Amino acid sequence: MASSEEKRYTQSLKRHDRNQSAKTRLKTLIKKVEAAAASNDATTAEAQLRAATSALQKAGRKNVLHPNTAARRVGRLSRLIRRSKSAATSA
Repeated sequence: MASSEEKRYTQSLKRHDRNQSAKTRLKTLIKKVEAAAASNDATTAEAQLRAATSALQKAGRKNVLHPNTAARRVGRLSRLIRRSKSAATSA
């Protein structure tokens, strides 16, 4: 194996590890937003949404996720919080 192949392989492993940890963190943040929305806790939900939005947008910028995927997930989470807030006020 040529040294350039070894280097590329090592780099791909590093990138894979970095991307996997970022994706795991995103999944955790998204679950926290969904749990806060389900519990009808508006202040916690909004705080969790801000953290998740920031992390998703950063992942989109760094190409951990496709930018459109990050934007779609942010939109879905925002809609979820909006709906849970309106359901809490109407109930």
